Amino acid sequence: MKFVYIGIGGAIGSILRYAVAGVAQKLVNPIFPFGTLVVNMLGSLAIGFLWDAFERTLIPPGLRTFTLIGLLGAFTTFSTYSLESFSLMRDGEYRLAIINILASNILCLAMVFAGFFLSRFIYGFGR
Repeated sequence: MKFVYIGIGGAIGSILRYAVAGVAQKLVNPIFPFGTLVVNMLGSLAIGFLWDAFERTLIPPGLRTFTLIGLLGAFTTFSTYSLESFSLMRDGEYRLAIINILASNILCLAMVFAGFFLSRFIYGFGR
């Protein structure tokens, strides 16, 4: 059953990624991969928040698998980020490549922390 939850979550997450990244990309410079950065930041915020929230509440294992592995695993994308960074370097856009690499790593890690502490704030710091 785990594979079914992951598959359904993955299908929904990948469709959401395509939609959110497309909208975000249209709002800014088409050279910089802003759409991927946005979905990875949102996914990082969500996984930080939900991981802590799920630790505090009785969440069925299937829902946890569906959400954290399926939905958010497909919504965020390390491979696309890597390809876009490589493509920027290949095209001689070294400054944008470095910005993308630093922004993606620093901001996404910061979003995991933000999500975690937002959950702690909402649900209380004690377990």
